Amino acid sequence: MAFHIHDDQNEDNIMSEINMTPMVDVMLVLLIIFIITLPVIQQAVKIELPKANSVRNEVKPESVQLTIDGKGQIFWNSTPIDLKTFDGYAEKAAQKEPQPEINLRADKSVKYEYVAQVLAASRRAGLTKLGFVTEPD
Repeated sequence: MAFHIHDDQNEDNIMSEINMTPMVDVMLVLLIIFIITLPVIQQAVKIELPKANSVRNEVKPESVQLTIDGKGQIFWNSTPIDLKTFDGYAEKAAQKEPQPEINLRADKSVKYEYVAQVLAASRRAGLTKLGFVTEPD
């Protein structure tokens, strides 16, 4: 603790020492609060709560691999098909709930005409989940 001897000669001098008493008082009060509340927190009633599954079971849509090779041949999950057969497959897939995800893989040398025909047939059938698959460099 800091004590200051009062001089009548230096009345204008400011006391430059920190008074620690208020800080010690606050720390003691906080210590008492923690000592009292800690046993109350640790004394909980042990019960076994029932278990419930509140997570919604989502049905994952199937994934269809649609491939167009360099010659314009269409493959539905590795099965070679023509464009008319693709129309039937696409209509069946569009009616499923949830709709399958169509992953379109096209060779880099294929003409855009074949890709455009497949995209137009997919649109006519009502397929909405269509994605392009590429290879990284």
